[in-house]
Amino acid sequence: MAIRSESLPILSSEDVVTVRRRVRAMAIEQGLKLIDQTKIITATSELARNTFVFGGGGTVLLEALESGGRYGVRLTFEDRGPGIADLTLAMKDGYTTGGGLGLGLSGAKRLSNEFEIDSRLGEGTRVTITRWR
Repeated sequence: MAIRSESLPILSSEDVVTVRRRVRAMAIEQGLKLIDQTKIITATSELARNTFVFGGGGTVLLEALESGGRYGVRLTFEDRGPGIADLTLAMKDGYTTGGGLGLGLSGAKRLSNEFEIDSRLGEGTRVTITRWR
């Protein structure tokens, strides 16, 4: 259950930095250890950048979670971009359309305790990740 949430725009590279900063603050508030903070911030960097670069901008919903004594952070990145034509291919390590290392989506999945992705051609992409302490 979300105990607190905030939505932030991702419309510029400066917004990517702001989102990273807010995720770090929320992870600390939720009591995540340094390694877990690092993992969620790294995944945030990849997904926020994807939202801006490939999705043409969008939003992220940050949620502080509490469930049965467990605390965590859930992030939902959403854009209205072109969507991902082949999710299976896009999730493979090394696959890239932007000249990077191709570790964005697959890396974000590995860095998260929970990962969901939904993408529809011509409608956009939504990626939700959760990291628990």
